[in-house]
Amino acid sequence: MPDKTRCAWSIKSDLERVYHDTEWGVPRKDDAGQFEFLLLESAQAGLSWLTILRKREGYRRAFAGFNPEAVAAFTEKDVLRLLADASIVRNRKKIESAIANARIFLDLAAKHGNFSQYMWSFVDGRPIVNAWSEMAQIPATTPLSDTIAKEFKRLGFKFLGSTVLYAHMQATGMVNDHLTSCFRYKECCID
Repeated sequence: MPDKTRCAWSIKSDLERVYHDTEWGVPRKDDAGQFEFLLLESAQAGLSWLTILRKREGYRRAFAGFNPEAVAAFTEKDVLRLLADASIVRNRKKIESAIANARIFLDLAAKHGNFSQYMWSFVDGRPIVNAWSEMAQIPATTPLSDTIAKEFKRLGFKFLGSTVLYAHMQATGMVNDHLTSCFRYKECCID
């Protein structure tokens, strides 16, 4: 689809283009998708999204197919295994936070019926649809992502600050930040 207008960030590589065209901004109302993106977004902190996209399959293998129950049961032995795995970002704090975050994720899922329902409650179950015409207009954080980050910090989540959570909201379609000129904008306006 090279003839279609896309968000500028997505045209730098084929991997980013495919991700943009098929996933970014699509409402994810399933726990599996929510957990995968929370884990990947927290791993991205301080890095480029392209770096994480390139390592996504490594993360899938290393973190039990993004199964939160399995990840929550990881031990120090698993941490050591992951620190030796070049297919992921080998940062002890990020690895340990992924395990701790999986446990909090499961607690919230148990309390709210599922995690996705809890997460989507921040936007009343419907995507926020913005109308940006330029990439420079898209914020890195919003008052809502600040609120969610404060709540997540209170709950004990790590590596999930406001910027990371806003990126998560974009990735999972809680907010539609495709440019209005992008062919995906209208497609992602439907949940």
